[in-house]
Amino acid sequence: MSKSKSRTANILDIDTGISRENLKKIANILNDDLADEYVLLTKTRNYHWNVEDPRFNDLHKFFEEQYELISASVDELAERVRAVGGKTRATLKEFINSSEIKEDVGSFPDADTMLGNLLSDHETIIKTLRKNIKECQDLEDEGTANFLTDKMEEHEKMAWMLRSFIV
Repeated sequence: MSKSKSRTANILDIDTGISRENLKKIANILNDDLADEYVLLTKTRNYHWNVEDPRFNDLHKFFEEQYELISASVDELAERVRAVGGKTRATLKEFINSSEIKEDVGSFPDADTMLGNLLSDHETIIKTLRKNIKECQDLEDEGTANFLTDKMEEHEKMAWMLRSFIV
């Protein structure tokens, strides 16, 4: 059996009341969310490593706390893709191609720009998650909708923390 048929078989083997077609759509939604998280994780680590500011110690620790939360979210999203019968995208190229979050290639912004960029990225993810929650509800998957609601609330909290540095 080819790998592509094997992947389809994974979804066919799941009998939880959600159609095979809907499970494929849900896995794709989750993979897109995973890509956003992974690019944001990388960007946050970049800023952790490269921040220069009189608030260096606070920002360095703050960025570390944020990327640890995002890292946990990356793992949870990948596991959710597997739980609905999909395969996770897992290459940097796939993440970049699937993400709404843009990198700062070759750029080393000042600390306030870093904070603003991350805030904007979290807000982008929040808006995407809102849309994806509704789509998962329409696909009859309240479990994934609830899972994504939790992710959205995590990003809302991280955005609030970023705003507190900017004010």
